[in-house]
Amino acid sequence: MKNSKTLELTYTALFAALIVICSWISIPAAVSFTLQTFAVFLAAGLLGGRRGTVSVLVYVLLGALGLPVFTGFKGGMGALLGTTGGYIIGFIFTALVMWLFEYVLKERFNKPLFLALSMAVGLIVCYAFGTAWFINVYTRTKGPVGILAALSWCVFPFIIPDVLKIALALSLTLKLKKYIPFGK
Repeated sequence: MKNSKTLELTYTALFAALIVICSWISIPAAVSFTLQTFAVFLAAGLLGGRRGTVSVLVYVLLGALGLPVFTGFKGGMGALLGTTGGYIIGFIFTALVMWLFEYVLKERFNKPLFLALSMAVGLIVCYAFGTAWFINVYTRTKGPVGILAALSWCVFPFIIPDVLKIALALSLTLKLKKYIPFGK
């Protein structure tokens, strides 16, 4: 049905735009953080794994093309190839992990425990990929850096905010899913 395909594309584009907007929102704290991961969790949770992953891919591709969609209104391949680019690419893996959970768990995926678990595992995969990327780029451009140093700079300060983002995304997903035509 043509209307349902148009609706899917519209929702996918809207959630890509939501990720962009959330990347621009910076919450000041000891270490400032954005709401990108929240939007990634929400996209995959509400739209489902396939559509959510496409939303994240659209976001990353827009940034790769040079549009200022990343944190700090950055864009371009330089942003992706820099030290924090692995975390942006890691968002794709987060959505893919949630899609995998959805595929394996079927209808149980929508239960709060499994949905939260998919978000948490997706975040861990994003952290792992992004940190490996960070260490590689940092070592090539500035000199050797250890895993503990990289984690203390790039992961540890963000754990509590990211857990709060998971809680918020989980809550909104469970409340709003019934309003998404294909969200089931």
